[in-house]
Amino acid sequence: MTSAMTSGMALGMTFGMTEAGAAIAFVAPSGFLPDPSTIDRSARFFTRRGWRVQSGDSCFERHLRFAGPDELRCTELQRFATDRNIDVVMAARGGYGLTRFLDRLDFAAIRRAERFIVGYSDFTAFNLALLAQAGGASWQGPSSLDFAAESPDEYTVGHFFGVLQGGRHTVEFAAEGSADCEARGTLWGGNLALVCALLGTPYMPRSRGILFLEDVNEPAYCIERMLLQLLQAGVLARQRAVLLGAFAPVPPQANDNGFDLAQVVAHLRAVGTTPIVSGLPFGHVPRKATLPVGKVARLAVAGGRARLEFQGA
Repeated sequence: MTSAMTSGMALGMTFGMTEAGAAIAFVAPSGFLPDPSTIDRSARFFTRRGWRVQSGDSCFERHLRFAGPDELRCTELQRFATDRNIDVVMAARGGYGLTRFLDRLDFAAIRRAERFIVGYSDFTAFNLALLAQAGGASWQGPSSLDFAAESPDEYTVGHFFGVLQGGRHTVEFAAEGSADCEARGTLWGGNLALVCALLGTPYMPRSRGILFLEDVNEPAYCIERMLLQLLQAGVLARQRAVLLGAFAPVPPQANDNGFDLAQVVAHLRAVGTTPIVSGLPFGHVPRKATLPVGKVARLAVAGGRARLEFQGA
């Protein structure tokens, strides 16, 4: 696994407002939870740290492939995201379903409430829509499932609570094969498939900055096709750098004939002008950083090492 580290906090340090009495709400705006008991385990993790926990009905509902009807999931996300008695709103999981009700969310009200809202995977649709519609910042990071594990990843836990504490944060990681570069701009992105799905919609930001991308279970040719879509749509040319997180597993196809993710990255570097930096500790993996969507970040790559800096909550 690619090495990564964070500075600005030590593992186990507490939330700046003091964790005791802080409130978190779990909501499932996309797919249903195959095992709803994971919510109970996540809740125990936070209550042991002194947090108050709310779990939306969506965390326990099933409707087709979704965590309850669209109206339930939309209403809960809107309510939690604008409740000033809640400090953190966390997606229970990803899946599919958020794009079904983006047009019903009041993004201006969500931005005014300034809650710490975090998730990844399908939650990318919310992150990008909030930025595009209201200029609001939110977070890509762990879901409740990450805290339900028997032994949650120390880096994931430590970085999440460190970011909540505020201050400057640095994520350092090995960036093998990446050319030396420096970049500064709005950090934004998330799941590659969702970024592509929002192209041409009013929920796609026109950000010029540092784009980060990840995905899972996509064959190499599908990853290349989506990256080329972003290139040909002019999205990559507007960026000062592109960060690639985890994409594993990348299912091999019978006719790949040696075509793999490394070939995809090499081709993208050859046909584009924007620096492509690999190795970001983020994605559908246990070890993930918590990253802002809509805040200014600085990136420096030198000698095969990358350093990403941004402001916490």
